[in-house]
Amino acid sequence: MEQVLIFATVLLPIVTAVVELVKRTVSLPKNIIPLISLVIGLVVGAAGYPFSDLELILRLWAGGFAGLAGTGLFELAVNKREGRTKDAA
Repeated sequence: MEQVLIFATVLLPIVTAVVELVKRTVSLPKNIIPLISLVIGLVVGAAGYPFSDLELILRLWAGGFAGLAGTGLFELAVNKREGRTKDAA
């Protein structure tokens, strides 16, 4: 479990940057940003194959942790987020 958390710590800034890039380029409803962050975390975790000797499932767990930490897990249940990420022109 320690290796998963270490790998998630390494993935966190990458996932956060990619999510921020998506938020700034695509107009999306704000309430699905945590889900998008989770998916991006899973993809980045799986793509980390050359950089880790962890099994695929452990890399996916680390990516999921990084994705949820990137947006804040509490926002899934607590905050009501309405609107869009980018104003439609």
